[in-house]
Amino acid sequence: MTTLYSAFQNGRILHTGSIAEVALAIKAGLAVDDTAEILTFEIVSGHVLDLNLQGTDADIAARYGTQDLSEPRGRGRPKLGVVPREVTLLPRHWEWLAAQRGGASVALRRLVDEARKLEGDTRSTKERQEAAYRFMMAMAGNLPNLEEALRALFANERSKFETLISGWPDDIRGFAFRLAFAD
Repeated sequence: MTTLYSAFQNGRILHTGSIAEVALAIKAGLAVDDTAEILTFEIVSGHVLDLNLQGTDADIAARYGTQDLSEPRGRGRPKLGVVPREVTLLPRHWEWLAAQRGGASVALRRLVDEARKLEGDTRSTKERQEAAYRFMMAMAGNLPNLEEALRALFANERSKFETLISGWPDDIRGFAFRLAFAD
């Protein structure tokens, strides 16, 4: 799964996407207004990133991992989102996997999916609250009801939180709510 990032400029989302896409969008935005204050957040954790925008677009793309689609690809099925990785197992594990219906890859995917269902694939309440807190402190420090909204956030009072942030700019309100309560 690709990690997504969002860049905010003046309380509005400038761009959401991969780190390379966001970095290039910020560079383009700064070319129009070099005094703009832009903050970039990792969507799941709410962490603020400081991006290096020096050099050409190609330099930035290379720095942040954009692959040229014309380059030959390695193993895997990229159109399906399959990413090749290395897994180290003992011989008995490989033997068991090879004997499974569909082979090792299918068996591993099935085991992972079953484990995700059992454990739940959502972030904990504490992780969501901390991500929303980081974002809110960076973007909503001067907005009305911040302290009360933080209390509602940590009390896990969804409707009260939503009411308290209802007067905030749309993008800040939506992003804070998604971080706090979306699974």
